[in-house]
Amino acid sequence: MSRINKEGFNEECKTDHREIYSIAYTQNLLSGRWKYLILWFLKFKPHRYNEIKTLLWGISQGSLTKQLRELEEDGLINRKVYPEVPPHVEYSLTSKGEQLIPIIDLMKEFGEEFGDKLE
Repeated sequence: MSRINKEGFNEECKTDHREIYSIAYTQNLLSGRWKYLILWFLKFKPHRYNEIKTLLWGISQGSLTKQLRELEEDGLINRKVYPEVPPHVEYSLTSKGEQLIPIIDLMKEFGEEFGDKLE
């Protein structure tokens, strides 16, 4: 099977290994330490940058900005800038991002059931 490269997946992988490609595509969208938590937090309502940063207290400004940009580029979140001083920016889920929430909810349920049992 072909490897995922910077530009994505080659055509051989997409056609010859469709099931693996589908899983890898989703994994590629969510790759990043904080993306799952950002999406889960946005499922409730839109949030400002500082609200997200407060939730993810261990994340650097650069890492958060990078994760948010990637989520936006992949069509999972919207970034809305309000024309005021200082700038007010809000992030919210797109319909594509909302479709990932059941997967993240299942991850939460799995962690609730087995998280204390992991060594």
